[in-house]
Amino acid sequence: MDREHQEKPPPVGGPTEPETAERAGHHSATVATPGAQRRVLVVEDDPTIVEAIAARLRAEGFLVQTAADGPAAVETASAWHPDLLILDVMLPGFDGLEVCRRVQAQRPVPVLMLTARDDETDMLVGLGVGADDYMTKPFSMRELVARSHVLLRRIERAAVAATTPRPGSVRLGDLEIDRTQRRVRAAGKDIHLTPTEFDLLMCLARSPRAVLTREQLLAEVWDWADASGTRTVDSHVKALRRKIGAERIRTVHGVGYALETPPGFAGEAGPRGQAAAEG
Repeated sequence: MDREHQEKPPPVGGPTEPETAERAGHHSATVATPGAQRRVLVVEDDPTIVEAIAARLRAEGFLVQTAADGPAAVETASAWHPDLLILDVMLPGFDGLEVCRRVQAQRPVPVLMLTARDDETDMLVGLGVGADDYMTKPFSMRELVARSHVLLRRIERAAVAATTPRPGSVRLGDLEIDRTQRRVRAAGKDIHLTPTEFDLLMCLARSPRAVLTREQLLAEVWDWADASGTRTVDSHVKALRRKIGAERIRTVHGVGYALETPPGFAGEAGPRGQAAAEG
């Protein structure tokens, strides 16, 4: 791991008593905070970073456990059932990508990946194995907390949406989006999308051919208003293109993206198309 790019995030609310450093292969006991509802598993092998993240999240009211290597992370996730996984890419045992694969195979959980390298290929690989978002080191603790809240709110909204009656599938040419089951078919083939990719596609599908700015997508999909996160949008769009076909999403340089549809496709009704007609 590239230690030069790591930072020690400042403590919240002034000086605090240092917490016990984690040992490799072990995780901390859960610290119960009154009224806390959400569980976060932080997987990071640097004691300074993991202590700072855990302290900040506990101060925000989360229940937190930590793990310092790949096997311990998978074991803890299986036993504790976290609501969110904050996961470093470079870990002893096996890396964060393998952790993400194994945890997602057991039980879907939102994943925020941390990487010391600002490498787009690594980011796309992370998104491909089921991560929902990523941050590069050094990172702002305020932004990490904000993104954690965003991922959890999206899960809550998805749970509500799953129990809310909605119209049937949205069809844009040979692209079919089943909003109830959150399933996608393109050219007759089932396409597996992560929760974030599905939300991004649905956002674009509400206004087919209309250009949505990166800031609009960031606000609607991630509920995040800081323009510094627009690279997250770009990487998720690239990952989505790899799955549904690059030609389906048009880039408007310097502006944003639009979902392309065949000219005059059946059911199109005005500039918002059939997606608008269906809600």
